[in-house]
Amino acid sequence: MKRNVLLTIASLLSILFLTFHISDEIARGMEVGGLNMIIPMLILTIWVYGALALAGRRSGYIIMLIEAIFGTGIPIVHLTGVGLIGSKIAAEPTGAFFWVWGNWALFVVSAFALILAIRCLWSQQWAQAPLMPQPEH
Repeated sequence: MKRNVLLTIASLLSILFLTFHISDEIARGMEVGGLNMIIPMLILTIWVYGALALAGRRSGYIIMLIEAIFGTGIPIVHLTGVGLIGSKIAAEPTGAFFWVWGNWALFVVSAFALILAIRCLWSQQWAQAPLMPQPEH
């Protein structure tokens, strides 16, 4: 397995947790779930394309780096309560655990993807190096 596969997996998990996060906020009425969601859906589509179709390429690493930056930033902004919904969620007994857990999961996986994306961009050799040496036949 190549190391850039870890970045692809981490990026896809970040995308999954981000869709959970957005869906949870729409379901709670904190975000309007209308045509305004077309832009986030298009951005997520580009991120999936970058993670799958452009995996192993510099352009894919850049797309996954941007995704990882957003993925780490969203929970930081929400959980610090900077005029956003952190305090509103804490007062709600229903589903608050999932929202908080989703922010934690989004941050941890995105921070991991951020580290991997930086490493893959820094050194193309590192991105292509196998995790374990392959046995010779």
